Amino acid sequence: MSIDNRVPGRKLPLVFVSAVCLIDIDGRILMAQRPEGKSMAGLWEFPGGKIHDGETPEAALVRELKEELDIDITESCLAPLTFASYSYDEFHLLMPLFACRIWKGELKPMENQALKWVRPERILDLDLPKADVHIAAMVRDFLL
Repeated sequence: MSIDNRVPGRKLPLVFVSAVCLIDIDGRILMAQRPEGKSMAGLWEFPGGKIHDGETPEAALVRELKEELDIDITESCLAPLTFASYSYDEFHLLMPLFACRIWKGELKPMENQALKWVRPERILDLDLPKADVHIAAMVRDFLL
C-alpha cells in the first residue's frame, strides 16, 4: 500500500483509477510512459485508467486495456495484488493494482505511449508517479 500523505482536515477530490501489472512469460512487467499533453507526462506507470461511475475496477481494466493497448482480457484473469492511496496537490488517488498473466492480442500503443517490458528488479529504476513508487516496490518483492 502507498503511504498516505494527507494533511488532516484537507479535503481533495477522490479519483478512482484501476491499474494492472501485466506479467509476460519471462516474468517481466509491462510499463507505459505517459504521453505528452497528459498530466505527469514522461513518467512510467502501470497501464490502466479511470473507473467510470457504476463500473467495477475489473471492468474498467478490461475496457482501458482494449482502448489503450488493443488487448483483450477477462475479469477472471485479474488477481488483486495491492493498492495505492496517495494525495497529490489537486486530488487524492485510490488505485487498486491487479496482476494479469493472460491476455489475447498483440500489444499496440493506441495512445502513442511508449511501452517497455521491465524486469521486476529494475522497476524502481524508472521515473514513476509518486503514487506508484510503493506499489512498484511491492510488485518487485512479490515477483522476485
